[in-house]
Amino acid sequence: MSSPEVATATAEAAVLPTTPAAAEPPRKDKPRSLWTDAWYELRRKPLFVISAIMITIFVLMAAFPSLFSSVSPNAADLNKSLTPPDFGAWFQFGKGGQFGYDLQGADIYSRTIYGARASIVVGLSAVLGNMLLGGFFGILSGYLGGWTDSLLARFGDIFLGLPFVLGALVILSTFAPVQSSPSAVRITTLVIVTFIMLGWPSFARIMRAAVLSTKQLDFVHAAQALGARPGRIIFRHVLPNAVAPMVVVGTITLGAYIGAEATLSFLGVGLRQPVVSWGIMIGDSRQYMEAAPYMMAFPAAFLAIAVLSFVMLGDAVRDALDPKLR
Repeated sequence: MSSPEVATATAEAAVLPTTPAAAEPPRKDKPRSLWTDAWYELRRKPLFVISAIMITIFVLMAAFPSLFSSVSPNAADLNKSLTPPDFGAWFQFGKGGQFGYDLQGADIYSRTIYGARASIVVGLSAVLGNMLLGGFFGILSGYLGGWTDSLLARFGDIFLGLPFVLGALVILSTFAPVQSSPSAVRITTLVIVTFIMLGWPSFARIMRAAVLSTKQLDFVHAAQALGARPGRIIFRHVLPNAVAPMVVVGTITLGAYIGAEATLSFLGVGLRQPVVSWGIMIGDSRQYMEAAPYMMAFPAAFLAIAVLSFVMLGDAVRDALDPKLR
């Protein structure tokens, strides 16, 4: 072959496209769901990381308080009454005295650690109960519409018309008067039921609005046209796409319920002895603000940090679940 023919062949080979066998097959990325995108966004937010760490610590305090203190919260020694905090005790874990002692000689540090259990249990149980009850009525109201929607809306307005704290005071004062001494289980259950009774209409309205928006989407109309039963449409199509606002509101409301429980306990109508609660500790220490301010300072600080952590977590979750805010 002459040199011009060789050059022509070389040039043609250079411009020929690569064969399909040699090319790499295109990669198909799996489509991400709303929750996957939200988790991806949350991991990049310092606000979420900080609040999640704080909430994890409080949950561990509530579930396993013995990991943080080996002193019983009900153990009292009158010889240590109103003893101020001993900062040297921070290096002697388990012996108590880090936050000082109250009037009865009980360790404030141990009671503060154990006080997280009552607050977390009340707040979490109330939020879960409101999400279940309010979500159920909200789905019925939004999906069925008509007279069902009107009836449930008017029924919820009865509870919404009663201020939360005032309603809780009336209910708790009626079923557990201040002069009585209910058991720990009874008064805790009564506080949770009170929060659910007064809080479910707000959750129902949020779920109703989400269901009304979701049921107008094309895939819901397609499922209805194919003859799918209402129960299948609700649980397979409507509920997964309408539950996000409930999660956001529930996270923020959990912190509000912790603060409400402390408020009612401070007023003497919420949790009571023998329950150990931050609100009870703050209420017992109000008469000793000048002599022993640490009795109120430490439980109040833990309460404020816990409420703030849940509010911060709710804000971060709201921003991640709402694509318009990204």
